[in-house]
Amino acid sequence: MRKLYAILLPVLVAFLHTYGPAPAAHAADNGSWSVFPTASALGTRPYFYLSADPGATLTDQVTVTNKTAAPLTFRLYAADAYNTERDGGFAVRTEKEKQRGVGAWARPERDRVTVPAHGSVTVPYTLAVPGSAEPGDHAGALVALDERVAPTRGSVAVGVRQAVGARVYLRVNGPAVPALSVEDVSIRHEQPLVPGTGESSALISYTLHNRGNVTLNPRVALKAEGLFGRDLLARNLEGIPSELLPRQKIRLTERWADAPRLEWGEITLTASARDVRESAGASFFALPWLVVAVLAAGLVAAGVWARVRRGQTRVTEAVRHQGQWAP
Repeated sequence: MRKLYAILLPVLVAFLHTYGPAPAAHAADNGSWSVFPTASALGTRPYFYLSADPGATLTDQVTVTNKTAAPLTFRLYAADAYNTERDGGFAVRTEKEKQRGVGAWARPERDRVTVPAHGSVTVPYTLAVPGSAEPGDHAGALVALDERVAPTRGSVAVGVRQAVGARVYLRVNGPAVPALSVEDVSIRHEQPLVPGTGESSALISYTLHNRGNVTLNPRVALKAEGLFGRDLLARNLEGIPSELLPRQKIRLTERWADAPRLEWGEITLTASARDVRESAGASFFALPWLVVAVLAAGLVAAGVWARVRRGQTRVTEAVRHQGQWAP
């Protein structure tokens, strides 16, 4: 059977943290090996925090540590970071994907490294920022990809390659332009067929779009108003990614439990971050399914009755006209 290969990128291992406060200062680690910035005169660093002018070249070092009892060989490469569409998690491109930022500008001195058992190897790298680089934040990672292909269980022969990477946060000097928007807000009601027999809820979907050139830590507030402006709901949403990278879009959902069964109103989502605040909303009309069915049946019945009446009227008029013109 032909083998398929899947790469477990850092989004699937320990160095990525989707939610919550800023990550603690520790190396990217999956239990077998770790990747981290080499300690400098200023001490240890959890990630690479770099700043440069367009056209500048930076040099630094990355360390790969092997925690196993056997030598390990890795592919070492730089990759761009992005937010996953599903939940906004921090992820990086694969080696074969097109790199446009940090992944294209950073180059390790060695692209293949063998680390002895319980040992470490330090590799210098350079990061050459193009003169045309856009000012603002550029995120990526220096990734150590295990050359081994680990088999998986199951009927399909799939090999897995694991990777761990140290994050790189680069700020290209120039104007910082924060911009955030809420887009494509929608609401879908989920109600029981018969009122009073189950819970009524609504699923609210929306897109957060970082339209600026700096990384944002967004917060989102939800408000729902009913007919005549009655307050139905007001709360701050949880599960918002702690980092929304520049030019990234993510699609999020929020469950509204105990949503009204019969209501006409509007929901408003307000996203805020550093120096930005934007809102968007959508109208909704909640109606129990049984009521919808009764109304639909009534409309159908009314239509049938109207057609029957029109038919009877035409027959009556035809008979009347025949009587008038009879010899």
